[in-house]
Amino acid sequence: MEKLIECVPNFSEGNDAALIKSITDEIEKIDGVKLLDVDPGKATNRTVVTFVGSPEAVVEAAFQSIKKASELIDMSKHKGEHPRMGATDVCPLIPLSGITAEETVKYAKQLGERVGKELGIPVYLYEYAQPNKERSNLSVIREGEYEGFAKKIKKPEWKPDYGPTELPVRSGASVIGVRDFLVAYNVNLNTTSVRRANAVAFDIRERGRVVRDAKGNDVHVPGTLKSVKAIGWYIEEYGQAQVSINLTNINIAPVHIAFEEVCKSAQSRGMRVTGSELVGLIPLQSLLDAGKYFLKKQNRSTGVSESELIHIALKSLGLDDLNEFHPDKKIIEYRMKKESDSALQNLTVKAFADMTASESPAPGGGSVSAYLGALGAALGTMVANLSAGKKGWESRLEEFSNWAEKGQIIKDKLLKAVDEDTAAFNRIMAGFSLPKNTDAEKQARKEAINSATIAAIEVPYKVMQLSLESMQISKAMAENGNPNSVSDAGVGALCARSAVLGAHLNVKINASGLADKSAVDKLLQDAEKIEKEALKLESEILAIVNKTIQKS
Repeated sequence: MEKLIECVPNFSEGNDAALIKSITDEIEKIDGVKLLDVDPGKATNRTVVTFVGSPEAVVEAAFQSIKKASELIDMSKHKGEHPRMGATDVCPLIPLSGITAEETVKYAKQLGERVGKELGIPVYLYEYAQPNKERSNLSVIREGEYEGFAKKIKKPEWKPDYGPTELPVRSGASVIGVRDFLVAYNVNLNTTSVRRANAVAFDIRERGRVVRDAKGNDVHVPGTLKSVKAIGWYIEEYGQAQVSINLTNINIAPVHIAFEEVCKSAQSRGMRVTGSELVGLIPLQSLLDAGKYFLKKQNRSTGVSESELIHIALKSLGLDDLNEFHPDKKIIEYRMKKESDSALQNLTVKAFADMTASESPAPGGGSVSAYLGALGAALGTMVANLSAGKKGWESRLEEFSNWAEKGQIIKDKLLKAVDEDTAAFNRIMAGFSLPKNTDAEKQARKEAINSATIAAIEVPYKVMQLSLESMQISKAMAENGNPNSVSDAGVGALCARSAVLGAHLNVKINASGLADKSAVDKLLQDAEKIEKEALKLESEILAIVNKTIQKS
């Protein structure tokens, strides 16, 4: 798996677009990184930037952006609502794939050492990168902020991990470290009172608040949510107060739960939540989970499409309360996705048919088989959703919702295979176009063609497996689903069966191009079994469908 690190530096400038672009331009100059998001805040006077890439490239891009920020931002003149201590206030590295937090620490230390030595900026390590747990918390490190740091940095216990022990007036100090994926999330209140917003923040955050008991002793009362940091502030730009939240572990405290807790606290204090906003990016799964949570509250099936789940989450959380919310810009997986990965999926039905009918050999039978399978899964899922919403069948909502969720997963995988099959064919063609002038070139060409051919066998084989799996949904719906839609379950089975047979043809013809079939012998044997099982299931499902139709 490719090693990928995300970097989310926070720069202390949120108003000067040209200055911000000068910083992000430094990031985009580095090969091997992709700039995903630039999120400036006027009232906070702070910009959150998100980019991903290989560890070495990320470290270089981070260094160059920190350097540029130190040249352009004068902290002695900076004012903003958000706590801060430097031009680059905080620069976390987040392991995304193929790399652990422990391995990422090495890169954070490399970056910190270089920033301290070459730029003369005091650097503090935090979270996983900081061995001293008494100074690993970002809010603890930042206490006193820029204005108080000239004195704080002189204390022995606050000697920087890297760089000088004098606070540079212009750049301030920076915090660099490694943390888990964090979601920065603000919930909007119908009040202008910071005190009341803080009261809500204290209610929900893990740290809670300190209160006096009857004897006058200070007692710590924790908040309702673990892995949550929160404060209240007033945003002049919006004319309202917000609860500013950092969700440090979205598996423990998901976005929708944080939102609900703020709603409860606000209501108990005579306020109302008007919406919310995301700062930076969010994982796709977070919004899918939120969509399912709110659908369940409405006693509706959760087996709807990805786009509908996102829409439900968006409207339920009020993510478009203050600004337009664009999923393609705010969801990390969507920002990382290449357009070519879903080029065929994004075509209209007519355009896909026209392209298939053209003189180009791709998309061909493999992609069409995958699309047939997707349609089959979609029909079975439709019957499940219709059954989940049938009046008088409320007690069976969870049963049909589960079937619909399973169908959506299969459908999405098969849609992805529409593009994967054509991409696999194109890789074979690319292999044939390689030079073959020397023995070394001939061998490299042969290996490339062989590798691409095996991939071109595996894709339609996966289509066979998924399409067969979708037939179980069609059978369950034919037997137990809404009888008014039994014909749809039958058509779904026919589509899936055709997908299995069509994909099998592609498995066999691609395998015929291999000189040595030993690598795919087992797969070819299993493909024969899948086809037999599909034909058997088709017969069973059609028998059930026709019997039900005759009764009606």
